Amino acid sequence: MAASELYTKFARVWIPDPKEVWKSAELLKDYKPGDKILLLHLEDGRDLEYRLDPKTKELPHLRNPDILVGENDLTALSYLHEPAVLHNLRVRFIDSKLIYTYCGIVLVAINPYEQLPIYGEDIINAYSGQNMGDMDPHIFAVAEEAYKQMARDERNQSIIVSGESGAGKTVSAKYAMRYFATVSGSASEANVEEKVLASNPIMESIGNAKTTRNDNSSRFGKYIEIGFDKRHRIIGANMRTYLLEKSRVVFQAEEERNYHIFYQLCASAKLPEFKMLRLGDANNFHYTKQGGSPVIEGVDDAKEMAQTRQACTLLGISESYQMGIFRILAGILHLGNVGFMSRDSDSCTIPPKHEPLSIFCDLMAVDFEEMCHWLCHRKLATAAETYIKPISKLQATNARDALAKHIYAKLFNWIVDHVNQVLHSAVKQHSFIGVLDIYGFETFEINSFEQFCINYANEKLQQQFNMHVFKLEQEEYMKEQIPWTLIDFYDNQPCINLIESKLGILDLLDEECKMPKGTDDTWAQKLYNTHLNKCALFEKPRLSNKAFIIQHFADKVEYQCEGFLEKNKDTVFEEQIKVLKSSKFKMLPELFQDDEKAISPSSATSSGRTLLTRTPAKPTKGRPGQAAKEHKKTVGHQFRNSLHLLMETLNATTPHYVRCIKPNDFKFPFTFDEKRAVQQLRACGVLETIRISAAGFPSRWTYQEFFSRYRVLMKQKDVLSERKQTCKNVLEKLIQDKDKYQFGKTKIFFRAGQVAYLEKLRADKLRAACIRIQKTIRGWLLRKKFLRMRKAAITVQRYVRGHQARCYAKFLRRTKAATIIQKYWRMYVIRRRYKIWRTATIVLQSYLRGYLARNRYRKILREHKAVIIQKWVRGWLARTYYKRSMHAIIYLQCCFRRMMAKRELKKLKIEARSVERYKKLHIGMENKIMQLQRKVDEQNKDYKCLMEKLTNLEGIYNSETEKLRSDLERLQLSEEEAKIATGRVLSLQEEIAKLRKDLEQTQCEKKSIEECADRYKQETEQLVSNLKEENTLLKQEKEALNHLIVEQAKEMTETMEKKLIEETKQLELDLNDERLRYQNLLNEFSRLEERYDDLKEEMTLMVNVPKPGHKRTDSTHSSNESEYTFSSEIAETEDIPSRTEEPSEKKVPLDMSLFLKLQKRVTELEQEKQVMQDELDRKEEQVLRSKAKEEERPQIRGAELEYESLKRQELESENKKLKNELNELRKALTEKSAPEVTAPGAPAYRVLMEQLTSVSEELDVRKEEVLILRSQLVSQKEAIQPKDDKNTMTDSTILLEDVQKMKDKGEIAQAYIGLKETNRLLESQLQSQKRSHENEAEALRGEIQSLKEENNRQQQLLAQNLQLPPEARIEASLQHEITRLTNENLDLMEQLEKQDKTVRKLKKQLKVFAKKIGELEVGQMENISPGQIIDEPIRPVNIPRKEKDFQGMLEYKKEDEQKLVKNLILELKPRGVAVNLIPGLPAYILFMCVRHADYLNDDQKVRSLLTSTINSIKKVLKKRGDDFETVSFWLSNTCRFLHCLKQYSGEEGFMKHNTSRQNEHCLTNFDLAEYRQVLSDLAIQIYQQLVRVLENILQPMIVSGMLEHETIQGVSGVKPTGLRKRTSSIADEGTYTLDSILRQLNSFHSVMCQHGMDPELIKQVVKQMFYIVGAVTLNNLLLRKDMCSWSKGMQIRYNVSQLEEWLRDKNLMNSGAKETLEPLIQAAQLLQVKKKTDDDAEAICSMCNALTTAQIVKVLNLYTPVNEFEERVSVSFIRTIQMRLRDRKDSPQLLMDAKHIFPVTFPFNPSSLALETIQIPASLGLGFISRV
Repeated sequence: MAASELYTKFARVWIPDPKEVWKSAELLKDYKPGDKILLLHLEDGRDLEYRLDPKTKELPHLRNPDILVGENDLTALSYLHEPAVLHNLRVRFIDSKLIYTYCGIVLVAINPYEQLPIYGEDIINAYSGQNMGDMDPHIFAVAEEAYKQMARDERNQSIIVSGESGAGKTVSAKYAMRYFATVSGSASEANVEEKVLASNPIMESIGNAKTTRNDNSSRFGKYIEIGFDKRHRIIGANMRTYLLEKSRVVFQAEEERNYHIFYQLCASAKLPEFKMLRLGDANNFHYTKQGGSPVIEGVDDAKEMAQTRQACTLLGISESYQMGIFRILAGILHLGNVGFMSRDSDSCTIPPKHEPLSIFCDLMAVDFEEMCHWLCHRKLATAAETYIKPISKLQATNARDALAKHIYAKLFNWIVDHVNQVLHSAVKQHSFIGVLDIYGFETFEINSFEQFCINYANEKLQQQFNMHVFKLEQEEYMKEQIPWTLIDFYDNQPCINLIESKLGILDLLDEECKMPKGTDDTWAQKLYNTHLNKCALFEKPRLSNKAFIIQHFADKVEYQCEGFLEKNKDTVFEEQIKVLKSSKFKMLPELFQDDEKAISPSSATSSGRTLLTRTPAKPTKGRPGQAAKEHKKTVGHQFRNSLHLLMETLNATTPHYVRCIKPNDFKFPFTFDEKRAVQQLRACGVLETIRISAAGFPSRWTYQEFFSRYRVLMKQKDVLSERKQTCKNVLEKLIQDKDKYQFGKTKIFFRAGQVAYLEKLRADKLRAACIRIQKTIRGWLLRKKFLRMRKAAITVQRYVRGHQARCYAKFLRRTKAATIIQKYWRMYVIRRRYKIWRTATIVLQSYLRGYLARNRYRKILREHKAVIIQKWVRGWLARTYYKRSMHAIIYLQCCFRRMMAKRELKKLKIEARSVERYKKLHIGMENKIMQLQRKVDEQNKDYKCLMEKLTNLEGIYNSETEKLRSDLERLQLSEEEAKIATGRVLSLQEEIAKLRKDLEQTQCEKKSIEECADRYKQETEQLVSNLKEENTLLKQEKEALNHLIVEQAKEMTETMEKKLIEETKQLELDLNDERLRYQNLLNEFSRLEERYDDLKEEMTLMVNVPKPGHKRTDSTHSSNESEYTFSSEIAETEDIPSRTEEPSEKKVPLDMSLFLKLQKRVTELEQEKQVMQDELDRKEEQVLRSKAKEEERPQIRGAELEYESLKRQELESENKKLKNELNELRKALTEKSAPEVTAPGAPAYRVLMEQLTSVSEELDVRKEEVLILRSQLVSQKEAIQPKDDKNTMTDSTILLEDVQKMKDKGEIAQAYIGLKETNRLLESQLQSQKRSHENEAEALRGEIQSLKEENNRQQQLLAQNLQLPPEARIEASLQHEITRLTNENLDLMEQLEKQDKTVRKLKKQLKVFAKKIGELEVGQMENISPGQIIDEPIRPVNIPRKEKDFQGMLEYKKEDEQKLVKNLILELKPRGVAVNLIPGLPAYILFMCVRHADYLNDDQKVRSLLTSTINSIKKVLKKRGDDFETVSFWLSNTCRFLHCLKQYSGEEGFMKHNTSRQNEHCLTNFDLAEYRQVLSDLAIQIYQQLVRVLENILQPMIVSGMLEHETIQGVSGVKPTGLRKRTSSIADEGTYTLDSILRQLNSFHSVMCQHGMDPELIKQVVKQMFYIVGAVTLNNLLLRKDMCSWSKGMQIRYNVSQLEEWLRDKNLMNSGAKETLEPLIQAAQLLQVKKKTDDDAEAICSMCNALTTAQIVKVLNLYTPVNEFEERVSVSFIRTIQMRLRDRKDSPQLLMDAKHIFPVTFPFNPSSLALETIQIPASLGLGFISRV
């Protein structure tokens, strides 16, 4: 199809525009070949006649379809040209807020001038391991591609970041390095990646500055090589720098700053360590105030200084070196303030004791006079002699600035070298990734040497870029085996030759610098003579002889020759350098160690940039002449050599390109200036990439993608089984020109514009189909509408006619009713008038009669009041006289009594001095002491009485409490009545006062009362009416207040309920957070433990090389000890409600303090292990010695046997006694079931305590005495018996001989031992009795003290109550009594609980004793010796035979423990056990073994078995931890083992569901609560490992199955893709689908069910799986623009419905798994809902409550139409959504935490399986254990 055929009516084109660069327009009529004018309609509504160029006759560029606008890759556009690229970038940047876009192999990054949340660790994890085309463009995608190619191809990589100042180059390079540091990690413990990142703050502080274009502009270029080892982990780095802008040290333009480090120093000048620098405000220094902008908005230089120092410390720069750096920098600032005074035109001087120079010399430790001299003089050397010549003020100023720049450059070089030394690794570097952060193409109004070097470097980089792009195109064509022709692209080799070839610009510049009298003018003339009119790329300006023009690849640039020579020389005075080298400051001479180059004798103004190359860590030794020659190289020569080295490095690597674009010059966020953008696109090579792509076949489709997209253009007969042939046939029909496309092996290649043509055909076909569907549906809708209207009209007519008839009947009824109403109304009016007249007459009469009666009453009342007043006045006068008389008499009495008292006092004082007085007093004191002693005795008696009455008081307490409550209620009622009465009294008093006022008024107006009668009557009536109205209003207010109170009560109740619910939810969340933190810490501990074990094994392998035949001992003991100790600590702190752990965000970070504590704990455990091992060895030696002694004395064995037999007899008698006592106890405990039985004073309690004490005493005293005496009697009896007695034992003769030999010697020793033991027992009893008496006395003293305190408190309360009024006194006494009784009740309840616990404990001990006694009785007869059988009478015993009853225990020998663990855990195959045997069989077997060890009361055996079990499970999981079946199997068995320990622990809470038989199987001797905690922690670790395993299995399936695969075929078509191919959405072989995910879920579920995992635990695992599926799917959706469409939303909702169906099939809908998919469901709904009006925005805000604001906005920004029928989301709608959601408080995080693991719980799940019924299969190889 010809290109001109696309210019039809309504086609959209781009036309040039001086303001917007390109403007969109629409054709108003078809274009025909030969037309010179195009009629266009602009977007602003104007029509335009566009004239074609008569020479070229080029048509305007066509605009791409709307569905292609906003693509991730610019090469995916059908029309590849400048306006299309510019428009696509603008739409993505402004509308979608996307700053990254691919352009083939180039990543275009636009600086947003705003912080975006797209660089977090979650984004890094999302891009890690992904293909570059699968995710949205990002700097992380480029970094991942470089990292992946380095690992896959074993080839070094490089990332070239370029752009203008302020475009974001440094930030992009920083994020790339951060990605490598996060993804790869470090190969050593030195954290190299942190040091690599820490170099950024240092380099930014000394190499970055504020410019008019950028607040943090890099004023140098750098190339950082990040080294990796064979495992692709960071081992080190190396940095090379280029062209530091030294001129900025001494001069800054308006609104610019010097390097950041100077302002950071000034901001930190007040720090104590910086006092010696004598700094101040930045405006006080010449080198920092020239720009007039010392502060950057939003930047705190003091904080930045702290970060810089912290980075220096991290990189190993010591504090002394840091202070040295700061001294040099401060010296540069003070040097800038040095001023010169002119003496004449050729000489100058510095004022004496000039303060800035003095400070500079002090900081630099140089001589003031010497430095002052050489700043004002210079040395001229000739062949014969040397002259010292003064210099002018201007020359001195330039020399000062040159020295400052030189010092700063050397310091910069020293810091870079030190950073490289720190980042250098001793490990051999296997590969590296280089990050080049270099300046872009620059052109200004005045361009000098700096711009020339920068543009020269960009020419070299552009050449390398063009060659790489061309190479990739060629490789693609050859790979697909299609014919290709040489693509013509711009080759900038001529420009490079012009600059660097022989007699090139740099060569001529170096030659002119060598000339003694060379100047910029002579150099310009040489350039004109050499290149003008000979090289097309070199031009001379018309109006200047001191400039030249070079045609670069981006644009023409005019360079001013002035300053080229001086900047290329970069010289400074040699004498000044020598002064600095002689400094006593050690660091300063270090900067100039390699500074041996010849300094020019002439003065120089060293300005511009200088080259900095990396110096080696160890300086190489060479000839002096050679070094001098090296330093004579000019800046241009050095830069050219460094650039060649850089190009060689880049050519040896695989390059990746990042082009940074500055959208505007004003740093406005998300503002796009088309002119500036086009300039940079042309300069950075993006448009060249587009041109190269457009010259070939830019659009590329796989056959499957083409078929899926354009299936609508095919007929059914065109579709063949082979996709390739189908596509060929269709293309031959659709596109006639075969040159427009090519068929490759796997792809179809299209020329530019052909995809747009195919899209047009597809849209036309779909539009025609839509019109046909609309036509049919509209006809059907209109027919339906007509039938509904006809039916409605008939219905309306029927109802109207009925309505008219009903209206007429209603009129007749109303006429008749009106007549009747008139009759009755007239009668009512006449009757009402009569009643009014009659009532008025009666009222007048009543008021007149009342008035006369009131007058008579008032007269009588006045007379009565006058009599009363007279009575009271006379009484008051009499009382006043009496009071005066009494006061006078009392005064006289007082005076007389005072006189007598004084006399008595004088006598008493005389008596007090006498001795008799003291005696009398002492006699009184003795009496008082006796009285107090008696009082104490009485109080003791009273105390006993009180203790006796205490039980009675407890019974009376309830009745008194009820009585007091009733009295309290009655008093409260009386109080309320009293308050009401008080209110009434007050109201009556007010009425009395009012009546008195009325009385006075009446007396005053007595004469005029008759005249005002009528008026008074009217006022009275009005007052009555007003009162009635007020009463009515008050009633209404009362009702309103009552209603308001009720409503407020309801609201308060509802508020409290809501608050309670919220607090409950918050507490649940806090509990989950605490559980999550604990489990994360447990996971971290297990990881550290595994790391410790690995390191320990590595150390063992490295240090202890095993010898032949030597086996390494097992090291599980130490790991078990550490695990046990840690778990027990957790168990102890488990009940503490508040933990000290800090809350952590969606993953808890590793706390270094915890890590150090764990390390310390491991060391302690190792020491404890060694101590225990030594103790064990010592005990073994003791056992061996005791065995040896026993072998030496075999003759004593007979006596010991007899002693044992006597001991058995004694135990038998004691057992009988204990049985009787137990029966008494049982009777005492079963007789009464009330709570008083277990009280301290209860009979059962007393019996129990008495019997226990008596039993213990008797057992301690009698046991030893009886046994010793009987042993002596037996020995004597055996000595008397004859030797030939045949009824004794077979070896009795030997025993009797031995006993007789030992008789004389042993009797005395045995007697002595017996007495000694008896004395010891008596002494211990005495001490115990003494202690008990002391304890009782102490308790009695405490009770006496408490009673005294209570008595004092009661007296104080009584005194306080007496001072109160009667009502308050009653209330206070009641309140006090209630408080006292409540406290007593609480104390009694506490005592009752303690006694209950004591009784339960004693019962348990009694059960244990009873069981042991029974066992001893059973084994009594077996252990009786023949001698005892003869001596004791034989009782006939009936022994019934019964079948063996198994107790649910398994017995094994101690030495078989390792075999048991090996066969049951280490070598067990989960598959066979799960299929053939009962679930949880290993757990049951282990628990039955633990039961037997508990039955034997063998704590060592229990501990050893549990420890071995835990360690073996850990070993299995460590060895086969990636196998889901293994992890699931041991998670199930660990939980079952934990449940068994709980079920059979004997605790009531776990025994509710047990049978009686199961209760008999409970553990009796040991409390394994601590081991339950250890097993719970182990189960948590296994669960987390299970989650990681299933996550690793599901991760590759999720994105492909949930997003990319088309479950509903044909709903979504594939859009055109660019060079960065994404993963195909068509299901090929090996591609995961939704069915793959469902099959995997089925597999997981079936495995867990086969293993007998708890249902609740399965629900938690399923919930975690669904969370992973939802989080990964949503995260990829948020990072992939191609997935955000309406059709993809339908696919996601269908996939989610399939997952929900799976949950229903498995009965897991209540597991909470569906809720975890809610964010994904809402995101899919958001893709499908309408997004236009405000109502739609409101619906979206209410619907998407599970999504954050950032996620909602991101989805709306990424929404992309797949077809032309869909519409994009407008920017205004997105802003509306943001405004509505601005008050929502949610996380600013964009992505979900896919690594989040919900806290797991293990609900108790008892087993109904009886232990005695479990059979052990022979396949397990456990024949060495036996059932008991």
